[in-house]
Amino acid sequence: MKTFDGLSPTPIDGSVAVVASRYNASICDSMLEAAIATLRESGLDPQRILVTRVPGAWELCSATDWWMRSARVVGVVTLGCVIRGETTHDQHINRVVSDSLMALSLEYDLPLGFGLLTCNTVEQAIQRSGGSVGNKGHEAAEALVEMIRLKQAMLVQA
Repeated sequence: MKTFDGLSPTPIDGSVAVVASRYNASICDSMLEAAIATLRESGLDPQRILVTRVPGAWELCSATDWWMRSARVVGVVTLGCVIRGETTHDQHINRVVSDSLMALSLEYDLPLGFGLLTCNTVEQAIQRSGGSVGNKGHEAAEALVEMIRLKQAMLVQA
């Protein structure tokens, strides 16, 4: 029996794009810093980390689509933050962005690190972007690295 995982520290063959929203800037900036640090700690050359800033969560999908079309990109981390307001606007944004990002990952057969915070309050967002609940930028980048390595291991063995 052969078991596959993406936990071995094999080099990543290609570039990784990080698409981050500017909306809720302090939250997204904190997640972006953590994601970049995680990618660098995984051994990825800083020149292979391609950071793109977009206006808000809605625009994550378009920029992710554009990067996934690039042959040099082996995965994308997406980072954004939508905080509930007085209407249901947040629910519509969150659902469409989540579904679209998953569809892009499957369409292009590329791993995607999902770092879209969908919080009820600013305090919840702060706690998930470096506070008591950790940093979802780090978690999204860590998951992406593992999935890239898993894919590479499976393709070598297939």
